[in-house]
Amino acid sequence: MIIEPRMRGFICLTAHPKGCEQNVINQINYVKSKGAIDGPKRVLVIGASTGFGLASRISSAFGSGASTIGVFFEKPAAPRKTASPGFYNAAAFEKQAIAEGLYAKSINGDAFSDEIKMKTIDLIKNDLGQVDLVIYSLASPVRTNPKTGITHRSALKPIGQTFSNKTVDFHTGNVTEISIDPCNQDDIDNTVAVMGGDDWMMWMEAMKEAGVLADNAMTVAYSYIGPKLTEPVYRKGTIGRAKDHLEATAFDITKALEGINGKAYVSVNKALVTQASSAIPVIPLYISLLYKVMKAEGIHEGCIEQMQRLFADRLFNGGEIPVDEKGRIRVDDWEMRDDIQAKVDELWEQATTENLTEIGDLQGYSDDFYNLFGFKIDGVDYTADVNEIVEIPHLVD
Repeated sequence: MIIEPRMRGFICLTAHPKGCEQNVINQINYVKSKGAIDGPKRVLVIGASTGFGLASRISSAFGSGASTIGVFFEKPAAPRKTASPGFYNAAAFEKQAIAEGLYAKSINGDAFSDEIKMKTIDLIKNDLGQVDLVIYSLASPVRTNPKTGITHRSALKPIGQTFSNKTVDFHTGNVTEISIDPCNQDDIDNTVAVMGGDDWMMWMEAMKEAGVLADNAMTVAYSYIGPKLTEPVYRKGTIGRAKDHLEATAFDITKALEGINGKAYVSVNKALVTQASSAIPVIPLYISLLYKVMKAEGIHEGCIEQMQRLFADRLFNGGEIPVDEKGRIRVDDWEMRDDIQAKVDELWEQATTENLTEIGDLQGYSDDFYNLFGFKIDGVDYTADVNEIVEIPHLVD
C-alpha cells in the first residue's frame, strides 16, 4: 500500500515502515560514526521502541556491542492498517543488529504487569544469565498497578492556580493563549502512580530477587526539568511531582542494590519532540524557539545525539559519573545554559503567528514530529507501494 500521514489532532494515525527503518539506520550510523563506547555488554531497555529508549538500545548495541533485550507495548500491523511506529522501529533495530551478529530479542506487552516482568526475567536467565545495565524509559499515560489492580491515569495540570501562557499549533503555526485549570490531589496522586518511580522499583526488586542483575549493575531512568517558562505546567505541575518521585526513587533503588554494589541514576535530558511532548501546551512553542537558538549555536541534539553523549561522556567515561547537587546526571546542560535560555526568553516575548516561522524553528519541530512516524525521512520514496506487514525477527511469544 501507499502510506501517507493521517493526522488526528496531535496524533499521527499511520506510520511508514521504510521511513521508520531508515530513521533507525540513520541513528545507528550516527552512533558508529562516534566510535566505540567502553560500555555494558548485556542490556535491558524497558520502553525500547521510540525516543530515548530506542536511542539507548542503539547506543548500547552499536556503540558497545551489547546484547540487548527490549520491552515495549506496540501495535503490529494488520492488512491495510499500519503498525505503530515503535513496532516498525523495533523490527528495523533487530534486523540491523542481527545483520551485525548482535544478540537482540524483544518482548511486546504491558511492562507495568507482573506477567511481562516475569517473562523478561525468564528470557534474561535463559539467554544472558544476567544484565549489566537496565534502562527504564516508559512513557505511558496510563498504568494499572499489578499489586492493587487499580488503573491510574496521569494528568497534565498546574498545581494551585490556573496557568495561562502562549502555545502553538505546530500544524498551522497559530500562536494562541491557553489556560489550564489547576489539578486536585487525585490528579497528583494518579500522575505520580503512572509516571513516578513505583514501577521502576518493582522492576529492580523483581530482577534482584531473581538474581538476574550482575554485580555492579547500573540502572538509569530519564527525567526533564526545563526552564522557568514551562515550570507551572511541567516541573511545578503534576508531571513535576511524578518526576520528583522518580528522582527520589533512584536513591531507594541504590540502597536496595547495595548487596551487589548496584547503582541507580536519573538522567535529566533535553527538551525534544516526542509524541508526549507534542500534546503538552506551551512545550511545542518553547521547543521551536529552543531549536532555533541551539541550532544557531551549533549545539542542537536529537535523541540519538543525547543518548550517545550520555553513554560515552557520562555513564561510561572511564571515571566518576558526574552528577548535580541532587545526584542527577545532566545532559540538558547545553539547553539550560544561561545564554541559551536568555535568547529563548527574548524570542518568547516576541513570538506571534506572523513571525514564528522567522524567529523560531517551527519547520524543524514539524519535521521531527513527522520523523517519529517514519515520514519526511530523506532517501525514502513515499510514492512507492510498500508492505505494511512487517515482523520483528526475534519477538518472544
